[in-house]
Amino acid sequence: MAALSKLPHSCYEIGHTWSPSCVQSAVDVTRSALEVSFKIYAPLYLIAAVLRRRKKDYYIKRLLPEILRSSSFLTANGGLYIVFFCILRKLLGGFYSWSAGFGSALPASYIAILLERKSRRGLLTIYMTNLATETLFRMAATRGIVKPIKHGEVLLFCITASLYMFFFRSKDGLKGFAFSALKFIIGKEEIPSHSVTAEHTHTRPLERTAAIETNDSQAPAERPNPRRKTLVAYTRELLESICKHGPRHRCCKHYQDNCISYCVKGFVRMFSVGYLIQCCLKVPSAFRQMFSKPSRLPSVFYNKENFQLGAFLGSFVSIYKGTSCLLRWMRDIDDELHALVAGFLAGTSMFFYKSTSISMYLFSKLVETMYFKGIEAGRFPYFPHADTVLYAISTAICFQAAVMEVQNLRPTYWKFLLRLTKGRFALMNRQVLDAFGTQASRDFKGFVPKLDPRYTTVPSQTVLPPGADIQLG
Repeated sequence: MAALSKLPHSCYEIGHTWSPSCVQSAVDVTRSALEVSFKIYAPLYLIAAVLRRRKKDYYIKRLLPEILRSSSFLTANGGLYIVFFCILRKLLGGFYSWSAGFGSALPASYIAILLERKSRRGLLTIYMTNLATETLFRMAATRGIVKPIKHGEVLLFCITASLYMFFFRSKDGLKGFAFSALKFIIGKEEIPSHSVTAEHTHTRPLERTAAIETNDSQAPAERPNPRRKTLVAYTRELLESICKHGPRHRCCKHYQDNCISYCVKGFVRMFSVGYLIQCCLKVPSAFRQMFSKPSRLPSVFYNKENFQLGAFLGSFVSIYKGTSCLLRWMRDIDDELHALVAGFLAGTSMFFYKSTSISMYLFSKLVETMYFKGIEAGRFPYFPHADTVLYAISTAICFQAAVMEVQNLRPTYWKFLLRLTKGRFALMNRQVLDAFGTQASRDFKGFVPKLDPRYTTVPSQTVLPPGADIQLG
């Protein structure tokens, strides 16, 4: 079988086609990876320090060492890959379908993650596990093992949101950043309350009702009665009427609003947040084009993605709040089980902003949360150094796809690998790797590297003239 055959080519003919020297190739990749990783982590750590309001002592003593440590992690991941790529070729006497990607990246990734700070290993592991899972699914779909589900990312997000909201409403369900993030998005009115029935009375709603009646009695004397009212005025009065006189169930904890205004305000608030987030993400690219293409500046504010993210966040909150209120009216009780239904229905908001990355990441975090809860309950075993091992395996899977079937790798990650190696990852001789049956060269438009015949062991389709050198793409 082709998948079990071995290619007798050298590592120069398959991998580092820009240089016949293994040492020089490793140095080239390491140098480019160090430069790119420093450019990535320097502003990242600086912005994080400013947002966290770090003291002067942090900038003097800790900022640069943390930047260098994270940069060394990413540099080692790239440089050691080429090192183990060449080592495995010499040990095995050729290339197998797994050795060029998975086999070379596994030890390189494991050593690299040990260089990173422990506080960041968990986040990196979650990201790479998410990416590897998506890659494996695409590989299986390509081979006909599984069949993709239409709007599968939306369905996954609905299930994830349902369980997240249930844990949010449950006692000791979520802690730390996850709880704080959902509290900010949903609001403190939905903070866990356990089986509060309608028999319980509250003084605050009564005070609110009395205040409304007092305001209503004074309203006729204060409001002018113009002969003509514009559409805006009618709309404003209608909204004010709904906000003041709409219904509110006694189990609902949004004492300052009725159920209708509670949902409307939730939508407006998170729509604004989503819109501003997307605008801020586009500001750096807009500044770069300010002088060359000033006509594109308005697109920062009127871009379609701005409204899509706003609609996604706004509708998620309003659907969740509306469903929760409706269930309180129907069942006459406030129960955390309502969050399962409300969260699932709120997940349909992803139709406005479809994202496999968001769905997979949140699902990975949910699995992590449930696993640690299982450990606390004594139902799941604890594996020391599981994050480092999982990171190494996940990264190796992604490298396997990058070498053998890049069409099944997430495009953003492939662009990152090209940036990290300054385009060298695309110079691999993938036409030879087609022998393994994965269509490795499908997306490379028939590219064949120009090799120096003095260092080749197998006749190549394209050779360099004596003294010539390959140009990086």
